[in-house]
Amino acid sequence: MNIQTQSWLLNRRHALKALGSFISLPMLECMTPLRAAEKVVTPKRSAFIYLANGVHSLNYQITTSGKDYQFSRSLMPLEKHRESITPISGLHHPGALSHHHNCISVWLTGGKLGPSDRNTISVDQKMAEITAPHTRYPSMEIALTQGSLAWTADGVQLPALRRCSEIFASLFEEPKGGKMAQRRALRRKGSVLDANLAEVRQLEKKMGAEDKGRMEQYLTSVREAEIRTRRADAWLDTPLPTITDADRKRTNRDIAATMAGDYFRTVYDLMVLAFQTDVTRVATFSLGGEGDAFAIPEIGITESRHQLSHHGGDAGYMEKLTMYDTFAIEQFSYFLTRLTETKDLNGKPLIGSTMALFGSGMSYGHSHGNANLPLVLAGGGDLGLKHGCHLDFNKDAKAFEGYSLGTDGALTTAHYQVCSRPVNTDAHMSNLLLLMAQRMGVETDTFGDSNKVIAI
Repeated sequence: MNIQTQSWLLNRRHALKALGSFISLPMLECMTPLRAAEKVVTPKRSAFIYLANGVHSLNYQITTSGKDYQFSRSLMPLEKHRESITPISGLHHPGALSHHHNCISVWLTGGKLGPSDRNTISVDQKMAEITAPHTRYPSMEIALTQGSLAWTADGVQLPALRRCSEIFASLFEEPKGGKMAQRRALRRKGSVLDANLAEVRQLEKKMGAEDKGRMEQYLTSVREAEIRTRRADAWLDTPLPTITDADRKRTNRDIAATMAGDYFRTVYDLMVLAFQTDVTRVATFSLGGEGDAFAIPEIGITESRHQLSHHGGDAGYMEKLTMYDTFAIEQFSYFLTRLTETKDLNGKPLIGSTMALFGSGMSYGHSHGNANLPLVLAGGGDLGLKHGCHLDFNKDAKAFEGYSLGTDGALTTAHYQVCSRPVNTDAHMSNLLLLMAQRMGVETDTFGDSNKVIAI
């Protein structure tokens, strides 16, 4: 074996063929040329955090655009991150306007979910197609409820984890029973999938066109499961990252539901650790669905977020909704602080290589208004993003006469109209998702219902 000529290197395509399918493998040491090992390529990462039921718009909306904007009451916890964030106003998902209950489903897809529609791929999974060959897990899905924010190419919602100890174990602990037991289980699963595919192919010969369409959707899911199974098998021989005692103590624990802030921060710590150790480069975190976001008794909120969002003008409920908004944004601010404190492979802060999008698929929950979505994009300075401004697409519309302010300078209830109907009909949220996809290395000119890419 000639080390100097590197004739011992494995050809990636041959390795894939040996597994019987063209699937994504980890970039193993025996596939890396010697000179390439000298150059550290900083990974690109993205995180998406969803807040259900919109916000209390009158206390959330920033009314000045550009660099000299003033933070609103709800967004005040992000003031210390001003140079690393871009609050965004005026975007909407056209496909969600008449289907408010699907806001969370289309938030990262830009799809249209009518009674007969299937969802499309979410942007995190589009990114994962690019990053998966380099990480143990293509993506990381966390949610307070069963469903995640992630959707596959055939419109199947990916499952999510909730318990912090379970998330930690899935990322950083050896499989129960050891590697050999896990490998046997994965290969049994692979055999079952292969047998299933063969049986379906026989059935297809007897099916009509409509049944074949349904079966093709099913087969796509099976093929995706097969790829994930083979990838997991391929990674079994790659050592797990070493976790310090401090990181383990911070993240490998479960938190009572009455301590929401502790839970949120632990999840964010897990996301930072996953990015730092490069076990994944794409993560989603849903703080609850539109109908079931939980209460926060630790700050005196015993009502669900859904209940508070349908406040009916009740001053007490509106104040609590603002408290809830501010609390959630405080936890997001903690995430940005941790990304800033944590060093990347190149020694620079992790926030430079990580884009983080916080927001909701609804703006004003009381009337299910889903225009003027509340969104904050953070990080990604090393990926070319320029922050420090409030990006307001409402003000780009000719018909927009400005925000409705009272004599005290505060927004009036007339602002709810901006949250219920798009002021700028060309300002699609998918334009933002397209920008993020491109910065992650996805080679595409469109995503979802995008009509152009926005500049940040």
